[in-house]
Amino acid sequence: MPQPSLDQLAAERYVSLVTFRRNGKGVPTPIWIARDGDKLYAFTDGTSAKMKRLKATDRIQIAACDARGNVRGEFADGRARKLDEPAVIDRALAALTQKYGWQLSLLSVFSRLFGRIGRRAYLEISL
Repeated sequence: MPQPSLDQLAAERYVSLVTFRRNGKGVPTPIWIARDGDKLYAFTDGTSAKMKRLKATDRIQIAACDARGNVRGEFADGRARKLDEPAVIDRALAALTQKYGWQLSLLSVFSRLFGRIGRRAYLEISL
């Protein structure tokens, strides 16, 4: 079976993002993604183990999944990096807001209430 395309992955509500430990073992996490141009964007807690693994290696795999992380299809290989540029972060947030709308807004309200919004990190994914 062929790797899913950027279009196919961008159309999914959830994707399983696999980041890799130093020993090479993959750790899957279901996340939201949105497309802008030829890149996919996501966000996560900047203090998460996922971010620590991405510092060790930018290699990732990504596949369609449900909200619980049950994979539905083949994985695509790619690279991910943490965004530091404010203009690119704004584009990523706009793409995510366009796709997830009120759900992202509600999540952001709770992140602000519980003091986690400042730890949010944005990821750029290339296939």
